Amino acid sequence: MNRRSESLLLRDAPRSPALGVLVAGVAVAATTLAIHPLGAVAPKVSLGVIYLLAVLLISTYWGLGLGLLTAVAGAATFNWFHIEPTGRFHVADSQNWVVLGVFLAAAAIASTVAGVARARATEAQRRREEADLTAAMARTLLGGASVDDALPRASRQLASALGLRFASIETGVAEHDGESLSIPLHVGAAGSAALLVPGDLDEGARQRLTERVVPSLEALLAAALDRERLQREVVETQALRHSDVLKTALLRAVSHDLRTPLTTIMAAGDAVRSPTLGPADREELASMIVGEAARLSHLVEQLLDLSRLQAGSAEPRRDWCSLEEIVASAVEHLDQGDGGIPIEIAIDGGLPFIEADAAQLERVFVNLLDNARRFSGGRPVEVQAEEADGRVAVRVIDQGAGIREELLPHVFEPFRRGEDESEHAGAGLGLAIVKGLVDANGGRVRVESQLGRGTVFSLEFPVPAGDARRPVDASAR
Repeated sequence: MNRRSESLLLRDAPRSPALGVLVAGVAVAATTLAIHPLGAVAPKVSLGVIYLLAVLLISTYWGLGLGLLTAVAGAATFNWFHIEPTGRFHVADSQNWVVLGVFLAAAAIASTVAGVARARATEAQRRREEADLTAAMARTLLGGASVDDALPRASRQLASALGLRFASIETGVAEHDGESLSIPLHVGAAGSAALLVPGDLDEGARQRLTERVVPSLEALLAAALDRERLQREVVETQALRHSDVLKTALLRAVSHDLRTPLTTIMAAGDAVRSPTLGPADREELASMIVGEAARLSHLVEQLLDLSRLQAGSAEPRRDWCSLEEIVASAVEHLDQGDGGIPIEIAIDGGLPFIEADAAQLERVFVNLLDNARRFSGGRPVEVQAEEADGRVAVRVIDQGAGIREELLPHVFEPFRRGEDESEHAGAGLGLAIVKGLVDANGGRVRVESQLGRGTVFSLEFPVPAGDARRPVDASAR
C-alpha cells in the first residue's frame, strides 16, 4: 500500500478533542433520528445496534476516552427516545443493560485495535522513510563523487528526511558548539567521523536516530571511505606501473641508444691516435666522431625535454608568432644527412599569427619533419597550412610505408619506435615530445595513416579573435 492509499483512520496525525466531541454528538443525533423511520420495519429494541457505527467511528479515530463517552451517550439517548418507558432514564428491561455493556465493550475493543493498527502503520511509515533515506544517501555517498563533496548533500538529505533543523556529517575530529549534539560514527579502519544534530532533540527522536539511522549511516560512510581509499590505491598503482614501464624503456634507451654513439666515438677516437693513419682516414674518423656526438647530444636533449614535460615544468613563453617562420626555421635546423629528401611547403597567404612559444613549436616541427623524412621512403615531405573553422591547421605529410592501424593509438607514447628499428634508428621520444609541446601550447595533434600510402600528422592551433589576429604581411615573407 502506498502513501496515498493509506486509511485516514490509521494516520498518526493530531486529533482535536473538541472536533471529536462534536462528531460524536452529530453521529449520536443522526443515529437517533435514523431509528424513527426504521422502526416501521424492525423492532426499535433491535435497532440499537446502529449506535455501534458511531461508537466504532469515534473509538477508532479519537481513541478510548471519546469512544466510551460516545457509548454512554448512545446508550442514554437510545434509552430516552426508544426504550419503554420513553422520555426518562429508566430501564424497564434488564436486557437493555446488555446493550450498554456491548456499546462500552465495542468502544474499548475498537479503540484498542485501532491504536495497535495505527502504531503499526506509523512504524511501517517510519521504516519506509528510513529505507528511502538509506537508499538516497547510498546513491549520494557511493555515486562516484568524492566523500568530501558528497557529505554536505547527504547531510541535507538526512535533515530533511528526519525533520531536523540541521544535520552535518563530519569526517575526522568534528568541532561542535554547545547547541549541537555530536554522535560518533564508527567507520572501522577508514577513519573517524561524527554526526552533528540539534542538541534539543526529544528522547524519542534521539533514540530513533541512534538506533535506526546511525547504523545504516555508519555502514554507508565506511563503504564510501573504503571505496575512495581503494581508488587512490588503484591510481597510485597505475602511476607506479607506468613509472616502471618508463623506467624500463629509459634503461633500454640508455643501454642502447646512448651506448651505441659512445662506443663509436671511443673507437674512432682510439683510431685517430694511430701514427699510420692518413689524412683522409683521419678526416673520416673526425666526421664520424662529430656526427655521433651530435646524435648523442640530440638524444640527451630529447630525454631532458621529455622529463620536463612529464614534470610539468615545460611552461611555454607565449608570444605572437608566425607558423610560416617557425616551419622555415625548423627546416633550416634539420640534419641534412638524409640523402637530400626535399621538403615542400605550401602555406596559405594571410595566415594569422598564433599565440604560442615559438622555440617549442620549432622543436615540434623539427621532430615531425625529421620523423617524416626517415619514414618517407625517399619521397618528398609536404607541409601544408591553412586557416579553417577558426583554427590554424598544419599537416605534415609523408609518402612512406604507413603505420599499421593497431599501432596508431600508441605513436605518441614515449619510447615507441618504428617497426624496422635497424633501418630507422631512433629512441622513440620525438613524437611523445611533439604531443607534449603541442598540448602545452593549447593545440591538438593527431595522426592518420594508410599502409603503402603514407602518414599525415595534423596540428591545430586556436586563432585569436578580433584585432588580435594580426595577419602576416605577405610581402614580408
